[in-house]
Amino acid sequence: MSTILTPKEIKSALSADRVALVGGAGFIGHNLALELREQGAGVLIVDNLMQNNLLANISDKTIDPFRRELNFNFLRQRFEMLRDAGVEIASADARSMLDLENALMKFMPTKIVHLAAISSAVDAKKMPGHCFDLQLITLRNVLEYTQLHPDVVNRVVFMSSSTVYGDFKTQTVDENVRPQPYGIYANTKFMGERLVRTYNEQYGLNVAIVRPSALYGERCISRRVSQAFIENALMGKPLLLEGGGDGRLDFTYITDLVDGIVRSIAVEMAPQSSNTFNITYGNSRSILELANIVKDVVPTAELQEVPRNEIKPVRGTLSTNRARDVLGFEAKWPLETGYRRYCEWYVEQWERVQAKMGTNLS
Repeated sequence: MSTILTPKEIKSALSADRVALVGGAGFIGHNLALELREQGAGVLIVDNLMQNNLLANISDKTIDPFRRELNFNFLRQRFEMLRDAGVEIASADARSMLDLENALMKFMPTKIVHLAAISSAVDAKKMPGHCFDLQLITLRNVLEYTQLHPDVVNRVVFMSSSTVYGDFKTQTVDENVRPQPYGIYANTKFMGERLVRTYNEQYGLNVAIVRPSALYGERCISRRVSQAFIENALMGKPLLLEGGGDGRLDFTYITDLVDGIVRSIAVEMAPQSSNTFNITYGNSRSILELANIVKDVVPTAELQEVPRNEIKPVRGTLSTNRARDVLGFEAKWPLETGYRRYCEWYVEQWERVQAKMGTNLS
């Protein structure tokens, strides 16, 4: 059994930890690193800065100059905030065991969070080999590292995805629902879960698996629907509502997800335990509701209905009861406040880049 900690107790528990974030320079990782430092943990990010980061932003020819500058602004903010918080960054490729071991050996982490992944199921389908490398080869190396230092690393947290559930058969799913993933992205996430659990069963590695859903928040450049909608509104492009926007997602503000991950790192678990947690807001909302918030912030936004994409899974609400009972997790940001806050922040950032470049795309 675990012990649910108060915020003060979480800070006390983390103050003695050294947490390595593999693939940690991305959207989730940098926000998690900042919160871990705020809680007193030592933090090391291991990242090659290629996936949804500096090199990709510069080299991707499909990104127009304005959005490239906007993304660069977000990335610069990430690294400035990490620098000011005292987060260590090791430029290393976790697909190489030698690179990973050299980076981690200097830091000697007590806990490792595996975040390396392609953030888009669409991109994963286009580049299945790259998806395998980022999500599975890097995980294999992390797990092998724990075997080299079993008396130092006392927990691995694996960032999975709600896509492992496949089509929701009911309006709400919990962690007891049997996953039925399809597609490269979801299946590699589920393979990762199986690998992590196998190391728990075979070697007694203490593990926690986190399944987030439909993330949004500041400094994201992954073009999730939450970002695509506000960007399209600002560029005068329509917000495309597949099937009229009746599809539902359990939209989750990054602040809530980070709180849940931090708790999964800090809360004391039974030795050699394995836990899986849905960390989401815990209430699905329609795509149309998301679009209406954008239109409220950007009144000129145009909503356009298009045919439903049959490839996309049918989604819904993820129950967070286990995370509440075991971790003391309670989401605090409903769509009306969290997404509106994000949209208003995005408009401000957009206008700053417009002023800098002398460009008006609205």
